Amino acid sequence: MRARKRFGQHFLHDPTVIERIFAAIDLAPGDAAVEIGPGRGALTAGLLQAAGRLDAIEIDRDLAAALRLRFAAAESLVVHTADALQFDWRALAALRGARLRLVGNLPYNVSTPLLFRLLQAADAITDMHFMLQKEVVDRIVAAPGTAAYGRLTVMLAPRVASVRVLDVGAGAFRPAPKVASSLVRLHIIEPPWPIAPLYAPVVAAAFSQRRKTLRNALRGYLSAEQIGALGLDPGIRAEQLPAREFARLAEAAAQRPAAPLAQAPGACFTKA
Repeated sequence: MRARKRFGQHFLHDPTVIERIFAAIDLAPGDAAVEIGPGRGALTAGLLQAAGRLDAIEIDRDLAAALRLRFAAAESLVVHTADALQFDWRALAALRGARLRLVGNLPYNVSTPLLFRLLQAADAITDMHFMLQKEVVDRIVAAPGTAAYGRLTVMLAPRVASVRVLDVGAGAFRPAPKVASSLVRLHIIEPPWPIAPLYAPVVAAAFSQRRKTLRNALRGYLSAEQIGALGLDPGIRAEQLPAREFARLAEAAAQRPAAPLAQAPGACFTKA
C-alpha cells in the first residue's frame, strides 16, 4: 500500500533499527502493550510476541483491514480502527486491567497534540516509546537556557522523565521523510511539585514570543513586582527558567483575584 500524505505516513523498514527499538522497549509477557500507527506492521509481530497481547490503533481503514487479514490467526491482537487523538486510553487500560505501555512511529504533524492528549490520561499509562521528528525530541529533552528549550519541554516536565534512545536516518523509512527522526522514551512520573490549574496557560503565555521578558509576557497574570517577590528576575526570558519555576509562577497567578481562568490548549495536568 502506498503511503498517504494526509496521514503523514512513513513506514519503518530497516531491520537493524527495528531490533534496536525492540531492545529499548523491553516488553515483558503480560504487559498491556499498545501500538499507535502500526502501518504495514513492521513492529507489530515482534511486539505481539514479546507481550503476548497487543492492541493496535490505526486510523487508516485499509491498513487496519490488511493487519486484521495478516494476523487473522492471532486472537491476542486487537486492531482498533480509530484516531489516536480521540481514543479513550483510560477505558482501554481498564479493559486490560493494567497501565498501558505505548509504542508508535507517530506522524510528525500530530505528534505534539497527541502527546498533550496522552498526558490527560497519564494515570492510565506506564511509559511511551515514540519515533518522532528529531527536532521534536530535541525540544522534549532540552535543558533550560538552550535553543530547543520551550513550551513543549516545560509542559512535559512534571509528568514524564524523557530520554533520547536513538537517532534514526531518513533511509530507515519508506518513503524517506525530509527530516531525521529519534526514538524517545517517556516514562510517566508522579509530579515532583504541585501543578496549579494555571500552569498550562502561564507556560503558553511565557513562550508566546521568545524574545519577550517575563515582565511583558506574563503581564496578564502577574506584575513585575509579583514576579520579583518569588525571587525571579522579571527581566529574564522564559527559556532561562526551569520548569519548577513555572509552577511557582502559576501558583502565584492563581492567587491573584484578576487572573484569567481560561486554559490554553494542552492544559492537561489535573492529577487524577
